[in-house]
Amino acid sequence: MSIRWNVEELMFDSLYEAEVWADSLANEMYARLYNGYDTPDYKIAFFLAFRLAEIKEFTIRTARTVDRYQVWVTINS
Repeated sequence: MSIRWNVEELMFDSLYEAEVWADSLANEMYARLYNGYDTPDYKIAFFLAFRLAEIKEFTIRTARTVDRYQVWVTINS
């Protein structure tokens, strides 16, 4: 399975902004628009991973490079 990444450069100042953004991303990933998200903002990755963990059909994966955070899902069959 290849990963369709949504790569963005957004950085939020507050945890609240990142949480609201991550909530909308989780909806898009649940709708299968893409299955991976790449961001420089750890707050978005943190909230996104926890939002996606609530979906039983998904297995959540995360990775960190020097300046990027990635969250992606695989679908349980």
